[in-house]
Amino acid sequence: MLRVASASLVGTAIEFYDFFVYGTAAALVLGPLFFPTFSPLTGTLAAFGTFAVGFIARPLGSLLFGHIGDRYGRRPVLVASLLTTGLATTAVGLLPAYGSIGLAAPVLLLVLRFVQGIGLGGEWGGAVLLTAEHAPPERRALWGSFPQMGPPLGFLLANGTTLALTASLSPAQFLSWGWRVPFWAAGVLTIGGLLLRASLAETPHFRELAESGRRADAPAREVLRDHWRLLLLTAGGLSVGYGVFYAVSTWSLVYGTDRLGLSPVLMLSLVTAAVAVQGTLTPFAAILGDRFGRRPMCLAGSLLAAGWMFPFIALLHTGEPVLMFLGFLIALIALVTMFSVIAAYLPELYEPRVRCTGAAVGYNLAGILGGALTPIVATALSGGDGPPWGVAAWLTGVGLLSAACFAALPETRPGAAWARAAGAGPDEEPAPA
Repeated sequence: MLRVASASLVGTAIEFYDFFVYGTAAALVLGPLFFPTFSPLTGTLAAFGTFAVGFIARPLGSLLFGHIGDRYGRRPVLVASLLTTGLATTAVGLLPAYGSIGLAAPVLLLVLRFVQGIGLGGEWGGAVLLTAEHAPPERRALWGSFPQMGPPLGFLLANGTTLALTASLSPAQFLSWGWRVPFWAAGVLTIGGLLLRASLAETPHFRELAESGRRADAPAREVLRDHWRLLLLTAGGLSVGYGVFYAVSTWSLVYGTDRLGLSPVLMLSLVTAAVAVQGTLTPFAAILGDRFGRRPMCLAGSLLAAGWMFPFIALLHTGEPVLMFLGFLIALIALVTMFSVIAAYLPELYEPRVRCTGAAVGYNLAGILGGALTPIVATALSGGDGPPWGVAAWLTGVGLLSAACFAALPETRPGAAWARAAGAGPDEEPAPA
């Protein structure tokens, strides 16, 4: 179990490293390099627009790789998605800027970001199911938290690399070539991840489906036809987690450097430290999910996020490092409260024959509202001299939407009474309350 969970963690960390490297670059350098004819604000919005394309592609990747996962196994998804994202990320580091090839540069950047999103859309479902379907039911949230530690670990790798480069290079050197180094490193990480995943065994749940002939012929069609309500509820529920994370990790970098005049090194350091705490707390929050249930943790996290967004913006606007770190930290604690149990919760909501497609599409649809739109909306709403209260209002609204969606979902923890109509799998009969 430890070997399986560790392989999921490492692979997910590499995939999210690729994804987050782009987000950090979009906040710091992609605007002037690929959209130099725009004003600084418009260039930033354009860079975040290409950033958003990755989130739009992720549900499409979930449908593509989910079909593979539900028809041919979870293991092939892990290899194909890692290779797709790794190659696209490395290619971004080799891409000439606008000054060299003109309009072709932002167009190619857009295409590569789309391919990145396709790969990451397949990664989460495969990695989570590899762990969740091997785990004992009473410890599924804990073991499922291993791939959920991948995103913060990937972010720490991405931001740590960028932080080291911005601290050791001059601004001109970083703008010229330094920003490319993290993208080149993705190629090396991808090779290591492929070697680690090559020997993994298929999950017992999928082997049982294959042997009994109960695999879905068209899992995407089955999910969209029979589980559309569940898809919308899970996407709406998870959207605040994406919104909070990218408000902290991406938009705040722009706000701190451009509006508050703080150094990129300071902003990267504060965000990196807060995300490190988030990653450390993930398994402990998952243990609570195994003890008290998935739904209560998700409700608590979304309500905490909704209630913290106005204090978060107030603390960020002070420009004081300690206060900013406090704002980041509590926001990410709200996120980890819900996301620590999602790797158990989403698979338990779907029956095994469509689990890879359903769980991955629901997870990645949330990224469009929370991850794709938040940096763009927040940048557009953060004009003026005072604190950007419009950003707080946006994130609070998303938090309340998420809480309402989680309130409409059932509990799935083994041992709890839960609605079979919501997707109870035949391998997990509901136990008495």
